[in-house]
Amino acid sequence: MKRKNLLLFSVMLFSFSGWAIAHPPGLSSLDVLIQADRISINTTFALQDIEAFSPMDTDLDAEVSATEREAAKPEILQLLTEQLAVNVDGSATLVGPTGSVDYDDQNNARVQLVYPAVPIESLFLQSRFLAILPDGHQQFLVIRQANDQVIAEKMLSKQDDTVSVQIGKEGVETQHPAVTASTFSDFFALGIEHILTGYDHLLFLFGLLAVTHRVGPALKIITFFTLAHSLTLAAAGLNLLDIPGAIVEPLIAATIIYVGIENLVRGDHPKGRHWLTFGFGLIHGFGFASVLREMDISSGDSGILVPLLSFNLGIETGQIAVATLILPLIWWLNSKIAIADKFLKACSVLVSLMGLYWFLERTVL
Repeated sequence: MKRKNLLLFSVMLFSFSGWAIAHPPGLSSLDVLIQADRISINTTFALQDIEAFSPMDTDLDAEVSATEREAAKPEILQLLTEQLAVNVDGSATLVGPTGSVDYDDQNNARVQLVYPAVPIESLFLQSRFLAILPDGHQQFLVIRQANDQVIAEKMLSKQDDTVSVQIGKEGVETQHPAVTASTFSDFFALGIEHILTGYDHLLFLFGLLAVTHRVGPALKIITFFTLAHSLTLAAAGLNLLDIPGAIVEPLIAATIIYVGIENLVRGDHPKGRHWLTFGFGLIHGFGFASVLREMDISSGDSGILVPLLSFNLGIETGQIAVATLILPLIWWLNSKIAIADKFLKACSVLVSLMGLYWFLERTVL
C-alpha cells in the first residue's frame, strides 16, 4: 500500500511536469502617442503570434532566415493595419497609416503605425487582432500625450478589445478613468497567472521544498527565493540589467537539474539551501521579467512602477498559494520513515529529468 502511495504521487508529479509543454497565453502591447500633427501607434507582438497568420518560413526548411524575416515585413504591416480600428472625433480614419516593422532580440515584432489625424474631442481604438488570436491573449494598451503624460491604460482581451477617451480643448483628457486601480489589478492577476502556468519555476520551488519537514526551513527558502527574484525582476523591468532569454531560459532549466541532483547526493536537510535558493532565484527573476519585456512594458519608464509592483505581488501570492497546498503533503510524506527516503529520491530524479528535458528543448531541440 505504501508503495502504491509513493507510485501514485510520483505519477502525479510527472503528469504535472508534463504540462510544461504548454505555453502561457500570448502577451502584447499597444502604445499610442497623440502628437501635434499625428497619432503614432507602436505595437509589439511575439513572432509566434504573428507567424500563424503571416508565415515566414517560405521555403519550408523549418528555419526562418534573415532574408525571410525581412521579406515578411510588408505582410505583417498590412495585417496589423487591417486589424487596428482608429476612430477620431466620431469618424473612422479614411487615410491608411504609414508604418514600419522591425524585430528585437527577444523574438518580438515591433510595428509602428502613423495616422495623419489628431483627436480634438475623442479617440476610439479597437484591437481586432485579438479576435483571431488564441483565447487568453492579453494586450496592454497605453495612450499618451505629446508631453508623455499617460491619459489611459487598459489590459485588452478578446472579450474587451476597445478603449475610448475624451480629449479636452487643451489636449487634456477630461474624463480620466480610474486606470491606476485597473492597471494594478490587471498586472496582479497576470502575476498570479504567470506563476501558476510557470511550471519550470514551480518545479524548481518544489525541488527546494521537498527536503523540508517544518515551517521554519520552508519559510526561509520561500523568503530567499522571493527576495532574489524580486531584485532581478525589478532590475530587468527598470532596464538596469538585460540578459537575453536565450541565456536565461536554459539557465533556469539548469537550476532545476542541480536542485534535483543535490537532493539525491546530499539527501535530507542540505545545509545552506537558502543561499542556493537566493543565487538561483536571481536567475528566475530574469525569467519573470520576460513577461514585461514581451509586453514592452519596460519602454514606458514613467509607467513601469505600478505594473512591476503589482505583477511581483501577483507572483508572490500565487507562489504562497501553491506552497500552502503542497507543503502539508510534503511534510506528511517526509514524516513516514518507511517511504520518506524513497519519496525524496523519486521526486528528485523526476525533477532533474524534467529540468534536463527543458534544458535540451531550450538549447539543441
